[in-house]
Amino acid sequence: MTDQIHDAPESECPGCELGRRAFLRDAAVAFVALAATGSSAAALPVRAIAALSTRGRVVSYPIPAVDGVSIDKANDAIVSRTAGKVFVMALTCPHQNTALKWLDGDKRFQCPKHTSKYTPEGVFIEGRATRSMDRFAVTKTGNAVVADLDKLYEEDHDVAQWKTAFITL
Repeated sequence: MTDQIHDAPESECPGCELGRRAFLRDAAVAFVALAATGSSAAALPVRAIAALSTRGRVVSYPIPAVDGVSIDKANDAIVSRTAGKVFVMALTCPHQNTALKWLDGDKRFQCPKHTSKYTPEGVFIEGRATRSMDRFAVTKTGNAVVADLDKLYEEDHDVAQWKTAFITL
């Protein structure tokens, strides 16, 4: 039975959403990053993640164990845990869609293009942007945060949904 599971194509293994190649690639990247910094995984300020599962445009991520930021480049999403809340936000700045950076020392996001700044919750602090970071609709299922990537809320257009687009731990 075990041999059949390992020999089956990835599409035939519904529990293997990530796939062996993607897993090995991500593990190798993490190993190289750890070796280069000489630090442990717990000390990394930003983590690269992949969705636990994907159904259409609905993705599931493990709830982070500690405060911090994880980035899913494949889905252009940021998972941010801070002050007992988890947010899933768009990876890009709402000003001109440039990929945001997490500045761990300052505990904030910043746009490298025009230096707009945001809190870990995605709230706009200052810069050329005119609103806070966009948030996805989220729910909690077991130990996972589930984000609907088709439901993106902009602070200035979807005020009520934007304000409640997080889960509480």
